[in-house]
Amino acid sequence: MESRLAEIEIKLSFNEDLLDDLNRIVARQQQSLSALESQVRELRIQLQRSMPSEQSQQVHEIPPHY
Repeated sequence: MESRLAEIEIKLSFNEDLLDDLNRIVARQQQSLSALESQVRELRIQLQRSMPSEQSQQVHEIPPHY
């Protein structure tokens, strides 16, 4: 019975370590995702500024359906 309890405690310890590692990975991925979203936002602003006003309006127009 004691060996079984020790085995469960060991598995629990490994699972806690794994969960901590996964939480760190998710946090890093969220930081990367936030940075990428910010870059896309900036690129979109730069693109809109570099387009003549007629072209920027055409980009947002919905094409007619025939």
